[in-house]
Amino acid sequence: MYKSIIRPLLFRLQAETIHHCIVRMLTILRYIPLAKSMIRAMFAIRSPKLHKEVFGLKFPNPIGLAAGFDKNAEVFDMLGTMGFGFIEIGTVTPKAQDGNPKPRIFRLPLDKALINRMGFNNKGAQVAVNNIRKRKKRPIIGGNIGKNTATLNEDAPSDYLKAFRAMYDYVDYFTVNVSCPNVANLCGLQNKSNTVEILNVLREFRKGQTDYRPILLKIAPDLSQEQVDVMIDVVNECKIDGIVAANTTVSREGLKTDKQTIENIANGGLSGAPLTSRTVGMVKYIHEKTNGDIPIIGVGGVMTEQDALNLIDAGASLVQIYSGFIYEGPALPRKICKRLLATDIA
Repeated sequence: MYKSIIRPLLFRLQAETIHHCIVRMLTILRYIPLAKSMIRAMFAIRSPKLHKEVFGLKFPNPIGLAAGFDKNAEVFDMLGTMGFGFIEIGTVTPKAQDGNPKPRIFRLPLDKALINRMGFNNKGAQVAVNNIRKRKKRPIIGGNIGKNTATLNEDAPSDYLKAFRAMYDYVDYFTVNVSCPNVANLCGLQNKSNTVEILNVLREFRKGQTDYRPILLKIAPDLSQEQVDVMIDVVNECKIDGIVAANTTVSREGLKTDKQTIENIANGGLSGAPLTSRTVGMVKYIHEKTNGDIPIIGVGGVMTEQDALNLIDAGASLVQIYSGFIYEGPALPRKICKRLLATDIA
């Protein structure tokens, strides 16, 4: 019903408008008696066979929602009732910022893809913290953090630390985002010296805390094999806890959508089905290169149950979805979990 009736209706409106409507709807449902229980009954699967322990955290299942949907930690609890094993909020920056001019999300239905150039629009770390505080029961939350656009790259470590410090007591793990193509000059941080500097500042703060929060590095799918090797060296050198592979891509290679439409959309990060094989290949390479010693969250192009299984087979400890959630609907996490149980991969 979702793909035949609901999705065509939703796709008549601008993507960001629909996103805000869905967030508002989930916010309202929170206050309707039994709504959470009904949603959970419809979409969630609970089984000890799905449980997964990764970087010291116990996940009810290995399927998460990627950063970008719940930027301000507004509806993570409601999303948690929809079958996800964890929710990654953000990207969160120290200060609130509007992001890039609208329109900034574009659908490519022929390719089952999205192009976005949001630009880390969010209400700031303190708002995210306040929203998390309000919810007593919650799923596992990852905090995806970045720098404010106005912050110079040489001052980036300070921004990452501010967001890290503000959210430290309220999320379960952190993803350090230095690879988003939609923030001016951000990808310039994705080299050894800059990334090491940022990660070492975060690790130094973590040393003084009672609780341990895993730190993961999110990398771009556009890195060469040599650049991936450098990022692996960074993870090992800084002794952080894992890699998120991968972010959106600036590539437009092999798209079915006509060239003029793509040119009119212009810049932005591409997500969805065009990334599927690239993500699997990157995860497989990292897993083999590290002998499976570095936990990997695989994200990018997970549109079907088989896509998720392929990522896990390639070496991903956990899998995140985003575009698949938009194109395939809210039942996708449940379908993936059912397939995991049926194939004994979980």
